[in-house]
Parts: sequence; structure tokens; C-alpha cells
Amino acid sequence: MKKAVALSIVLGMVLCGCSASQNNHDTSSKTEVSVQSEVSEVSKEESKLPEPESRDIFAMDTYMVLKAYGSNAKKALEESEKEIQRLENLFSVNIADSDIARINANSGNPVTVNVSTKTAIAKAIEIGDMTDGALDITVYPLVREWGFTTGDYKIPDEWLIDWHLGNVGYQKIVINGNIVTVPTEFEIDLGSVAKGYASDAVAQILVENGITSGLINLGGNVYALGRKPDGSKWKVGIENPTDTSKMIGYLEVQNKAVITSGNYERFFEEDGKKYWHIIDPKTGSPADNGIISATIVGDNGLDCDALSTALFVMGTDKAIEFCKAHKEIDAVLVTKDMKIYATDGLEKNLTMTDGLKCEFIKR
Repeated sequence: MKKAVALSIVLGMVLCGCSASQNNHDTSSKTEVSVQSEVSEVSKEESKLPEPESRDIFAMDTYMVLKAYGSNAKKALEESEKEIQRLENLFSVNIADSDIARINANSGNPVTVNVSTKTAIAKAIEIGDMTDGALDITVYPLVREWGFTTGDYKIPDEWLIDWHLGNVGYQKIVINGNIVTVPTEFEIDLGSVAKGYASDAVAQILVENGITSGLINLGGNVYALGRKPDGSKWKVGIENPTDTSKMIGYLEVQNKAVITSGNYERFFEEDGKKYWHIIDPKTGSPADNGIISATIVGDNGLDCDALSTALFVMGTDKAIEFCKAHKEIDAVLVTKDMKIYATDGLEKNLTMTDGLKCEFIKR
């Protein structure tokens, strides 16, 4: 028997409700259905704060919540919404005249794109190189073949997976100025970087409007700008991947992105086995290498978005070694057997819940 399931991924504890998205469109969303709950102690803290300007948006296939404090907050959020819509019109695989749709429809031929699209693709290539191919934006046809873009979930025949793997390889993407070329029959998708790029763009707009305190939640991709008006850090929760009604802990952050990839975001079950939408570019099947949740904390959303997918694909041992080699990256990793690892840079900012223990990766 086959069952399709969609669950939420990251809960920003300071938010009353996180985002939701549909599971029948592109893969730009890491979060599927919101957890409509609030931590009581955080709710009490929040009630003491001045009222923020708030904006609810549906874009990039997900519900988004923007909050900002300050005299220019309304203007800043209006500009932010326009920017998010602009980026969606560039990045979506489902908008016929988007840059990505035009690249895919004209595979084998050069396509002139917006500088934002070029930047996002270039970053995906950079992270692909950095992670030995764990991130690969050319796996989109395989994501579709498994049914994660259509809702027609199925386990593809091995020969079909092998055929699609012949058209996988981000290294073959050519960027020349603002001209992008992918090989014939290749297709790309920016689902692993789109919202991260957008969160950085929104943060920049807020700063340019003099906003020093705000929270950007793009479908669970969270960016905490500055501190809360009372001077305390923002609290961002990380869901328990084995029980999404709970959290494994929360991070206290400022001027940081917190982005998670997990095996509970978008998946289906068949014959008692679970298959999720994060595809391993080496096998053409859902990445099943030991990690069930990977959270990246960093200065910008674009890097965090890309790396959360890459570390999930890498698996436990490689992800831990990667973190040791890259001290600029902070991560929280949850394994199949519910072992939790976090980089030592988070030791003072991570509070575990429900008696869970965390082993810190010393670097």
C-alpha cells in the first residue's frame, strides 16, 4: 500500500505558525505542512514585545511569514514581498518564461538569464564542488520521476533511474557571463538554493530600510535579523525528525540563517518503506546514508540552504568530517538511530529538550 505524507521541518519558536506548501509543484520548498502550535514560554516572552509589522506571503510553493520592527517596517516588507515574487518568477520550474524553465526548455543551447539566476546557479556549482557532488541541481528529472513534483509517487524501474543518471552532472553546466548552457536533455532546479537566496535578499532590503530587528521565515528557512527589541536573541527550534510534534532543541541566534533538510519534509511510503525527495546524485534514489535531519547555521541563507541538502546526502561520517574541515560552518545533524551531533561553534547557543543529548564535534 502506498501513502503520501507531508510534514513540517523547521519550527521558528518565536512564530505562531510556520509555513505550509503543496507537494505537487516544484522542489523549491523544504517545508510542507505547518505545525500550528506555539511554545508557551516563548509566547509569554513574545507578548511583552512591541507589535511588529508582519506580512504573510504565499510564494515559491510555500507560506512565508516576515516580521520587522521599526518605523520603515511596512515599506521594507512591501519591498521584500515584491523581491520574493521577482525571484519566484526567475527561479520556478513551473513558470513557463522563468529563467530556469527557459534553460530546461532549451537544453543544449545558451540562454541569457538574470544576474540573480546566474548567482544562484554559480553558488550551487560552488557547493557541489565543495561537497564532492553531494549537491547537484541536475537531479531534477529524477525528483520528478519519483513523483515528488507531481504527487504521482512511484519507485522507478532501475533502467529508468540509470537512464536519468546519464543526464546528471552539474559540472557540465556552463556559465559565461549571464549566459547559461546545460547539455541536451539536462534539466536543473534551484530548490536547494532558492529560498536561501531569497532570505538573503529580504535581509538586505530590511537593512537598507534601517530595520535592525526582524524575522524572515520562508517556509521554515529562517533568518534572524539582529536581536528582538528587548535585546534577547531569537529562538529557532529544530523539529524532532522522528516525532514532528516535538523539538530536539532550539538555537538562540542573531544575524544568522537556520535552515534544515530532513527526510520528513516530503515523502511517501510503499510496502512499509519510506522514500523521501532528497535524491542522491550518485544513486538516483532517495539519499539514505544515515542522516535524517541536517540543520545549517550561518551568516547567509544561500550557503545554508545548499549545505543543508549536501550534508544530508553525504551521510553521517562524511558530514562530520566535512564539518571538521570547514570550521566556518555550523551544523546540527540527527542520525537514523537518533544520535545528535553539533559543531562546537553552537555549544553556547544550542539548548536540547526532552532529555536529549548532543555530542559536539570538536574542531
